[in-house]
Amino acid sequence: MARRDTAVTRHGQIVRTKAWNGVRYGDAVVVNGAKERRQQWIFVAFVVNEATGEEWVEVRGGRTGESKGRSFRPDMIFPQGSRKGSRVVGLSLASAPQLTLG
Repeated sequence: MARRDTAVTRHGQIVRTKAWNGVRYGDAVVVNGAKERRQQWIFVAFVVNEATGEEWVEVRGGRTGESKGRSFRPDMIFPQGSRKGSRVVGLSLASAPQLTLG
């Protein structure tokens, strides 16, 4: 039997969601960190530990040709296109969700 690809998975107190504030699994995002701004990242999941209230965002990518899995605080994740040269402009996805209107 094939495993279904669900949008939300739960492992005990850990809840992983494949869509968060307007981005979905596989969407390109910008990570606002000293090294990470120069690298390419895709969104994997938004994770909440219900026992502690901790939240983080899982991404995959890195330098060209890499596919490292990393996790960052939600306030470090920005929509694709927010990188202007070597800096990030605008609000993070945690502060300003990219939700569709209508």
